Amino acid sequence: MVSNDIMGISIREYLIRMGVNPIRENDQKGMFLSPFRKETTASLSVNYVKNLWFDHGLSLGGNIVNLVSRLEGCSFAEAAQRLEEGSFSFHRKNISMQEKQESEIVIRKIQLLANPALQEYLKERGISIDIAKANCKEVYYSVNDKPYFAIGFKNDTGGYELRSKYFKGCTSKDITSHSSEQSSCLLFEGFMDYLSFLTIKNWQRSPVDAIILNSLANLPKVENTLAGYKSVALFLDNDEAGKRAVQSLRSVCKEVIDQSAHYAKYKDLNDYLRNRSVPKQAVIKKPGRGRKM
Repeated sequence: MVSNDIMGISIREYLIRMGVNPIRENDQKGMFLSPFRKETTASLSVNYVKNLWFDHGLSLGGNIVNLVSRLEGCSFAEAAQRLEEGSFSFHRKNISMQEKQESEIVIRKIQLLANPALQEYLKERGISIDIAKANCKEVYYSVNDKPYFAIGFKNDTGGYELRSKYFKGCTSKDITSHSSEQSSCLLFEGFMDYLSFLTIKNWQRSPVDAIILNSLANLPKVENTLAGYKSVALFLDNDEAGKRAVQSLRSVCKEVIDQSAHYAKYKDLNDYLRNRSVPKQAVIKKPGRGRKM
């Protein structure tokens, strides 16, 4: 049974941390562009009083856990767990419009990654500290004037994905891309998977073009770009949403190489990295024209 604390997590604040801001709102409700598809007219309504959402395009709605489950492509139980891990900064009940506006993430300072607590979190996830330092920053931010810090991974529009042992969020939701005009591209669902790949290869950065979605909801943004490559290697989660994305991209890309077979027994590439016991160079090979990397 899901606790009242989790059910009390603000849907509005969750959407904002996912980079989905209200198009219009008042004290009782707000209208958002649906994060489930491309649209120019807001069709996702959120009842701030009851803390419920409804997508008029899908004729589907529910509570905060239903929303996270659908948006993240995970089970109801896993969605509740993810919210529990980051819920301390989401709890907002009976607040005014002014308080809602003040609850957004405000970045206070960005510096080189050196915080021992963040480095310990990276070690727990199997990530090379040196590789993380080359690709991430240490971000100090506040929510409602309360200070927090996290690992920051910059996206293409200047926003940051934020991760710590207790929080998963972002200042704005967009892709991160690294291009060197190669004919092949690596596509990752999240930046922890990207850092995991670099750790496995012992690369500071990928010599091959790479796109990190930072959310599967960003996949439509990159379909035209991916269609221009001769081959695209996919490192997506081993869940239904990831499988649907693979099938969708097969109709768009010239050649799709689904790398999830290498970590088939695990949730994602980072889960594989944390649990594997084989030498780091033994599994994933450099991308080329073949079916394996």
